[in-house]
Amino acid sequence: MPVKQKSPEQEQLDDLRFRIRHSAAHIMAEAVLDLFPEAKFAVGPPTADGFYYDFSVERPFSPDDLERIEARMRETVLKDAPFNMTELTREDASGHFADQPFKLEIISEIPEDEGLTTYEHDGFVDLCRGPHVGSTGEVAAFKLVTIAGAYWRGDEHNEMLQRIYGTAWESEDALQAHLERLEEAGRRDHRRLGQELGLFFFDPVAPASPFFLPRGAALTNALTAYVRGLYERYGYQEVITPQVFDSSLWKRSGHYDNYRENMYFIHADEQEFAVKPMNCPAAAILYASHLHSYRDLPIRYADFGRLHRFERSGVTHGLTRVRTFSQDDAHIFCAPEQVESEVLSFINMVSETFDVFGFDDVRVVLSLRPEKRIGTDDLWDAAEGALASALDARGMEYEPALNEGAFYGPKIDFFVADAIGREWQLSTVQLDYNLPERFDLEYVDSEGARQRPVVIHRAMLGSIERFLGVVIEHFGGAFPVWLAPVQAEVIPIADRHVEYAESVRARLEAAGVRAHVDARGERMNAKIRDAQLMKTPYMLVVGDKEAEAEGAAVRLRSGEDLGLLPVADVAARIADEAARRG
Repeated sequence: MPVKQKSPEQEQLDDLRFRIRHSAAHIMAEAVLDLFPEAKFAVGPPTADGFYYDFSVERPFSPDDLERIEARMRETVLKDAPFNMTELTREDASGHFADQPFKLEIISEIPEDEGLTTYEHDGFVDLCRGPHVGSTGEVAAFKLVTIAGAYWRGDEHNEMLQRIYGTAWESEDALQAHLERLEEAGRRDHRRLGQELGLFFFDPVAPASPFFLPRGAALTNALTAYVRGLYERYGYQEVITPQVFDSSLWKRSGHYDNYRENMYFIHADEQEFAVKPMNCPAAAILYASHLHSYRDLPIRYADFGRLHRFERSGVTHGLTRVRTFSQDDAHIFCAPEQVESEVLSFINMVSETFDVFGFDDVRVVLSLRPEKRIGTDDLWDAAEGALASALDARGMEYEPALNEGAFYGPKIDFFVADAIGREWQLSTVQLDYNLPERFDLEYVDSEGARQRPVVIHRAMLGSIERFLGVVIEHFGGAFPVWLAPVQAEVIPIADRHVEYAESVRARLEAAGVRAHVDARGERMNAKIRDAQLMKTPYMLVVGDKEAEAEGAAVRLRSGEDLGLLPVADVAARIADEAARRG
């Protein structure tokens, strides 16, 4: 698993893009307020590949409005007006934005000891810390792309604003390359492919909760089977824990106070229960069920249990943000001196998996102690050192992220780029010194004394549903043979060949191949076309000649024709390709 570290040149380019996009957001806000004088503007940050700005307007924006706004922006760009920063007192800033309620709210929340700055261009002024490019003329390659609704500050109790998204780059070539990637992303959209390939669907009776069809279930099962195979080799024990717990458990773990708004509650027998949003407290209950010796450690509990979290409807998105999901979740209970070796073992598992899925562009972030944390500095020194040592032992470059660790311990996050360059955060490993304290977890050391274990939270794929969404888009639905829901489609030429086709299917399945017979009354060419549209890796056409030879005419989804082959050879070929994760 090669890991990329940003070069100085890339960091310089990223900084330029940030400034361009930040400046483009201001230019867009100016254009909107010029065309819609009644508009109130909220916030407009740069993003990973563009920018947006939120507005309160009397009516929703239309596609025609986007064209007008973009044209007005281009007028400002042609003026090549400079961006100028000004420091203001709180009173001056409040006076300037007296008719802009969102800006006034932001000003009121800025600490008294912090200065206020604005940026001005072409007469338009915005409350902003910067930075920006030198002048509007440096924002030449941009395009407005879409409109969406967004609650002010992401809170559904606040006003719904109109958000305009745009993208901006350092050159027209870079802009066009990005727009082409957007088109490709549309073709790979897992929500569309999920419908077309018969994998899953959503229904209002269960909001943001996917229904997996047989093909989708086969795909999910292939993923979990792969992980279970790793667990056998890496020494994990799979456990099954309840779905619903008395609320006292969540109060003890801290979730009741800090995560309650994202949980589902049930009242029965005059008690309050909660559906589990995560597995951590259940793993602690398992560990605490009896006393452990240092000889038992490390203990690695893996739990595929289904989790439920109340995600606001405005943030749910296909499979990548749902309300019900399962994780390849595991909790490792170990002695402090075992942390480094356990983390290294997990990194090896992650590396192996990323190679299997073809994720060869990986970014690693080591998140270090936040200001608000538990535990002594010595404990944090040891924890951060253990994670860094594991990464160093693996020869991995990584980016330290100050103040980004959890309050209970540092963590490592792995970000991967998919086939069209989009980055996803997948695997994570976290050290936790809080859970053992809250649940009074202990083990007996070699001297007979009671000690606290360390808990390692780790997930490789993360949410199976989310990972499935990523994988669908990464492969564009054309899954490798080992993962394909149907690995071989058997296509009888005429109705009289269906019986032989079923016998071929049975022989394939006996060899471990997921096979299906297309027994519809359609013409052969139509069946082949449909199998290709379903991105089935192998198509086995059977007729009189094939039945007599106990074979099949084999085609690949690429269009390659392998000719007439014995069924036994085809079954062995597909099974071998799947075993090699091909």
